[in-house]
Amino acid sequence: QVQLQESGPGLVKPSQTLSLTCTVSGGSITTSYYAWSWIRQPPRKGLEWMGVIAYDGSTYYSPSLKSRTSISRDTSKNQFSLQLKSVTPEDTAVYYCAAGDDGEDRTVYSDPSSYDYWGQGTQVSVSS
Repeated sequence: QVQLQESGPGLVKPSQTLSLTCTVSGGSITTSYYAWSWIRQPPRKGLEWMGVIAYDGSTYYSPSLKSRTSISRDTSKNQFSLQLKSVTPEDTAVYYCAAGDDGEDRTVYSDPSSYDYWGQGTQVSVSS
């Protein structure tokens, strides 16, 4: 069964770039599922879809984060990564990577509830 695990620094300074990596095991990011996403949950708030990289490498981002967000992958390592630039304390959240295969329409892949497999999440705090 596919497993996902987030990794990266738990503390990032304001104005810097938040970088996280999702390591996938038990499946391939190029063949197992259609959508591989980053989703976050700020304190006391709901889940927020950030962006996705599809099995073919295509990327799509939340409009509110598009200007600051980049998702990439390393197929040789079966990993995909998140970069969020120019962070502020409002970017403090638990960050999840997730995988799903419910469809290729943006109304599906932008919905956190459509994802079947999730990492455990990693807390990232933005503070000086």
